[in-house]
Amino acid sequence: MSSPQAETAAAPAPDPRRWWILGVLCLGLFVVVIDNAVLTVAIPSLIRDLHTTIADVQWVLDAYIVVFAGLLLAAGALSDRYGRRLCLVIGLVLFGGASIPTAYASTTGQLIASRALMGAGAAFLMPGTLSILTTVFDEEERKKAIAIWSAVLMVGALGAPLLAGVMLQHFWWGSVFLLNIPVAALGVIAALLIIPETRGPATRPDLGGAALSTLGMAALVWSIISAQQHGWSAARTVAGFAVAVVALAAFAFWQHVAKDPMLPLKLFRNRDFGGASLALVLVAFSSGGLLLALTQFMQFVLGYSPLKTGAAFIPLIVSAIAFNGLGVLINKKFGARAAIVTGLVLLAAGFGLLALMNPGDGYPKLVLSLIVIGAGSGTVGPAAYGTLLGALPPERVGVGSAVNDTVSQTGQALSVAVLGSVLTAFYASKLPDGVTGKARDSIGEALTAAAVRHDAGLAHTAQNAFVDAMAATAIVGAAGMLVAAVVALTMLHGHPAQPAPAAEEKVDTSA
Repeated sequence: MSSPQAETAAAPAPDPRRWWILGVLCLGLFVVVIDNAVLTVAIPSLIRDLHTTIADVQWVLDAYIVVFAGLLLAAGALSDRYGRRLCLVIGLVLFGGASIPTAYASTTGQLIASRALMGAGAAFLMPGTLSILTTVFDEEERKKAIAIWSAVLMVGALGAPLLAGVMLQHFWWGSVFLLNIPVAALGVIAALLIIPETRGPATRPDLGGAALSTLGMAALVWSIISAQQHGWSAARTVAGFAVAVVALAAFAFWQHVAKDPMLPLKLFRNRDFGGASLALVLVAFSSGGLLLALTQFMQFVLGYSPLKTGAAFIPLIVSAIAFNGLGVLINKKFGARAAIVTGLVLLAAGFGLLALMNPGDGYPKLVLSLIVIGAGSGTVGPAAYGTLLGALPPERVGVGSAVNDTVSQTGQALSVAVLGSVLTAFYASKLPDGVTGKARDSIGEALTAAAVRHDAGLAHTAQNAFVDAMAATAIVGAAGMLVAAVVALTMLHGHPAQPAPAAEEKVDTSA
């Protein structure tokens, strides 16, 4: 018979502040999510005010994402060793502080540099949100907490366009970044007052792995963007891909031989962990670039103001929140695999509807696709995150949470690069040869040129070409969602797997 002390050690009493802690974690998550979403709405304003090309816009997005994805695994390992609350606070301070130069950037180069710094802050911030959640909630309450966390993720991502629209209606494009500062400051104060400090096993930081992963991702995304500008066979493009392949291969080898790898490859032997990771990266890849197209479609083709563009996403938000509960119900009754596959099929259907848009179609046809996309997002979110985290041993929650964020950000980085390049290339291919210069680079430049020349024909041609390009991008997205559904169906267990047995864990729960 086990002693009372052993029972207490095996099943510690839940933290009485756990729901307040969840609120603080959601606040930290919210600041990162709304930043990405408000930037998407601000893209047309950036194109007009800073005279940026689509390739420049891709780098504004990807400079953040590449640094974020590259540093996430190292940040997760550091949080496990030095303290998850500490890394959360460092991330909030860095993220909020870097928002100031971002808001007042006067050139594309300054904006890209400051966005990269914000990516570093987000890398320290994000792993703590899920890892702390996992440590303060027991198995019984964790699914509910993850569902709330997932709902905040969706509300932030989908509701921020409306907030951005209000800001852009009255202020300059940089004002959207000032929103981060008070939220980050509140998050720091709340974290220090409410969240206890937790640590996992002491391991050495894997600096080599962090350097190789960042170099490999940066080279890969740079090469894809460069290919659109200079061609796939250009020397610089080929050299960039070569660097990416070598760096990422070296990263995989280093993780295999390193004493304290930041990404233990044995985690992927678990079918649920590997399947959920692959499904999430495909979801992020399929959807990330489409937001880039949708906001431009609403403002440049439908003629919406930034405020109206934000409001146009409301049906998507409502649908996502409504189906979040359905996803939890399906997960509970039929298992995570059923919920994930259902959500992915709905997402594919929503993108398929988007691909059917014609130049003359207005918002009524678009809103149907937004509702279906929202339904898919709400259904797949809680089950996918819960499956990935449920497959982790407790002592690996920091780096495991970082893996969750890394696969999503990697997919998003590639999405912006690949689907952004598809959008640009298809747009240019649909323009007649008589359209030259910057008008071929983006619809924003084409409409500016048309306004200066009073050329309604050029504006109409550019809008038609952009709608065709958006449809092609949506087809790629729908295909990616279907592939992700097949991955989930074949790799995941029918019911959520139990967490792997934990190794001896030393956790300091002192505040």
